Amino acid sequence: MADASFCTDCKRSTEVVFDHSAGDTVCSECGLVLESHSIDETSEWRTFANESNDNDPVRPNGTTGDFLSSSLGRWQNRGSNPDRSLLLAFKTIATMADRLGLVSTIKDRANEIYKKVEDQKSSRGRNQDAILAACLYIACRQEDKPRTVKEICSVANGASKKEIGRAKEYIVKQLEVEMGQSVEMGTIHAGDFLRRFCSNLGMNNQAVKAAQEAVQRSEEIDIRRSPISIAAAVIYIITQLSEEKKPLRDISIATGVAEGTIRNAYKDLYPHISKIIPNWYAKEEDLRSLCSP
Repeated sequence: MADASFCTDCKRSTEVVFDHSAGDTVCSECGLVLESHSIDETSEWRTFANESNDNDPVRPNGTTGDFLSSSLGRWQNRGSNPDRSLLLAFKTIATMADRLGLVSTIKDRANEIYKKVEDQKSSRGRNQDAILAACLYIACRQEDKPRTVKEICSVANGASKKEIGRAKEYIVKQLEVEMGQSVEMGTIHAGDFLRRFCSNLGMNNQAVKAAQEAVQRSEEIDIRRSPISIAAAVIYIITQLSEEKKPLRDISIATGVAEGTIRNAYKDLYPHISKIIPNWYAKEEDLRSLCSP
C-alpha cells in the first residue's frame, strides 16, 4: 500500500514527495508543504508509490494521479528531479486552467512548455505570472482550443494583457531556439470562440446555430479582421435580428472585444449580410431593418 499524508488543500490523502534540499514533505497533487525541516537519509527525491515497478506517482487507490502527479512522474522518468518551484508552477497552471474549464491535455501541454523554458534558465527575472499564463495561452492554441488573451488575463494573478503578450513572444522565441524550427501555434477561427461567447450571453439554441452558420460563411469572404472581432460582430448581428436583442455593451463584455472594434467589424460585414445570415433565420426584409453602419 502506498504511503500517503492528508493534504489540507486537497482535503484528502495524497502521495507525497520529499524535498531533500529543504527538508520538506510536499504534496505531489498541489505542492503544499505538509511537513517542514525533516531529515531524509535516503535519496534526494523519492516518490511514494505501490509495490509495482511503475515510478509514476499514483493515488492511494491505485489509479493514475491527476495532471500534476502525471506531469511530475514524466519529469522523474526523464531523470529530472522536480523541485518545489516546479510543483508550484504546475499548481498555478492548474488553478488557471480549472478556472477556465480547460481539459487535462491542455494543462499537460502547458506544463511541458513551461518545463522547456525553465530548463533554459533564461526566464529568471521575468514576470513569472505572465510566463505561466503565456504557457497556458500557447497550449490552448496548440491543442486547437484557443482562448483570448483577455480570458487568460482574467485568471493570470494580475499579469496584464501586454505582459502576457510579451511573455508569449519570448517563449515562442525560446522554443524555436531549442527546436531549431518555427513553433506551430495552430490557426484561429472565429468559430473557436463563438459557442463560448454565445453561452456567456445566454443565447438560445436557434440563435447559436444561426451564428455558427454565419461565421462559417464569413470565412469565404475576404474580411481582414481578427477572428475574435468577427465572432463578436456576427453575434451582434444575430441578436439584432432576434426578439432577444443584446446591447452592444453586453456583447463587448461577454466577448472581451471593444465596442468600437465590434462596430468596425460590423461595418465590414454589413455589405455581405445577405450572403452570411442563413435565410431560415432571417428574411430579406428582416435584414433591411438592420441599422446601417
